[in-house]
Amino acid sequence: MLDTLSPDGIALLDAAASAGITYEVATGLAGDALREALARHDGAICRSGVKINAAALAGNHRLRAVVRAGVGTDNIDKEAATRQGIVVMNTPAGNTLSTAEHAFALILGLSRNIAAADASLRGHNWDRNKFMGVQLAGKTLGIVGLGRIGQAVAARARAFDMNLVGYDPFLSPDRAAELGIEMHDSVRGMLPHVDYLTVHTPLTPETRHLVGRDELTILKRGVRLVNCARGGIYDEQALIEGLESGVIGGVALDVFEKEPCTESPLFGMPGVLVTPHLGASTEEAQSQVAVEGVGLLVDFLTTGTVRHAVNSSAIDPAVLEGVRGFLDLAWRLGQLLAQLDDGPPRSCSIAYRGEIAARNTRLITAAFAAGLLESSIEDVNIVNAEMLLRERGIELVEQSRTDPGAFSSVVAVDLVSGDRVHRAAGTLFGRSMPRLVQLEGHRLEAYLDGVLLVFTHRDVPGIIGHVGTAFGRLGVNIGQMTVGRSSPGGDAIGVLNLDHEPSAEAVQAVLGCPGIRSARVVTLPAAGELPVWLSPPKGGVVSARRQAARA
Repeated sequence: MLDTLSPDGIALLDAAASAGITYEVATGLAGDALREALARHDGAICRSGVKINAAALAGNHRLRAVVRAGVGTDNIDKEAATRQGIVVMNTPAGNTLSTAEHAFALILGLSRNIAAADASLRGHNWDRNKFMGVQLAGKTLGIVGLGRIGQAVAARARAFDMNLVGYDPFLSPDRAAELGIEMHDSVRGMLPHVDYLTVHTPLTPETRHLVGRDELTILKRGVRLVNCARGGIYDEQALIEGLESGVIGGVALDVFEKEPCTESPLFGMPGVLVTPHLGASTEEAQSQVAVEGVGLLVDFLTTGTVRHAVNSSAIDPAVLEGVRGFLDLAWRLGQLLAQLDDGPPRSCSIAYRGEIAARNTRLITAAFAAGLLESSIEDVNIVNAEMLLRERGIELVEQSRTDPGAFSSVVAVDLVSGDRVHRAAGTLFGRSMPRLVQLEGHRLEAYLDGVLLVFTHRDVPGIIGHVGTAFGRLGVNIGQMTVGRSSPGGDAIGVLNLDHEPSAEAVQAVLGCPGIRSARVVTLPAAGELPVWLSPPKGGVVSARRQAARA
């Protein structure tokens, strides 16, 4: 036990003695002391106080699992754990209500100036007019990220008669309707309409500084911003400028770009409410994550059961090795479809044809789901991807046909978004070279790696020349080009493999070519680049030494 747990969690550990589980309390460790402690145990449970990095796991031939009693796993090097065959699990549901309630407490606190009024009265001032507030009923709350916590916030906002708008690229329209949320296609499209904004999303390159200087020009004047998710989603300097100009009417932060944070220009500004990362700090949440975390670890050590894994070391490396090429193919097809449409998906499907259909395709289907969610959800992998789709109301259907087609094995995928259906199919050349062989119903052949430009057009003379000329003029090099068509003179689609991402000007130049209907840039991993859950352990599968140590 690397961090302090609630008494309920410790009681569960004590009760596990009957199953042969013993434990050691070893808090506050780092460096060699942490590495040595991990090396003499089969499992470890922690909160956020300890940093389990690659050095802490180096040379470990015994440790089988690490459980994070909480949601965020930033303090655990999941790549290092995966490469050593160590399962990393978390407790995603344990602090959902606690964090949602804290976010809503901050919304209420901002609306009624509670902290400032309290401080004023304690300073012997009775000033009712200074702290005039606003009511929530009839106001519009924007929610970015509608997973468990975002949906819990939405439920509480409905109870206050707030209007709800949201952005989550993977919340289905049906689920959004059930929640009473009007969805937007982009955060920027939503911002001008909200009186309050709360974010419940991981910090990624896409979400870093989601609200910054540029967004100050489109926010509704007087908007109030709340962040109980991750520091850095709001640009703190932009918040200062927005408060000074009056564009932002209030800011409530529980998380900061650098933590612990005890000094900030924001702390001295009116209209600011701050707390020291208390989202999960309730007695109930700490009890729930401890009990759930201990349960996960005990179940795994006694029965091998894996739940809520955030890496894929729970899967037999030999099984992964047998389908690694098709896992890579399905993962890339998922990423491709996710980038072909900006709207929220309603459903998706994957179909297997030929030799692959006779094999166990469960992991391949999960890899497709992981690819779909790759850019929008933290720690998605083949263990948890299908569950994450279900949470967002997205149906996933699997079909198989063993009769051969043009290739010995084909994986075909569909994504339904609004009234649009996007289709793609791929196969493997050799054992590990994914190829796109069909897109939007057109036969073609393209590499599934790097930067692609996908464009639709009429099948008329001159299209290819126009595209090549436009890119050549702007310095965009085309590595490979493929075109598929329905019939001579009919609809056609082109895929270009590019050496680098084209500028917006270059894409507009292509769109300006006569006969071009649409053009979209798709960015896929480089050839041979695999997600951590698919990368083989260094030296191949888990070593015999580790297997013997586990036995």
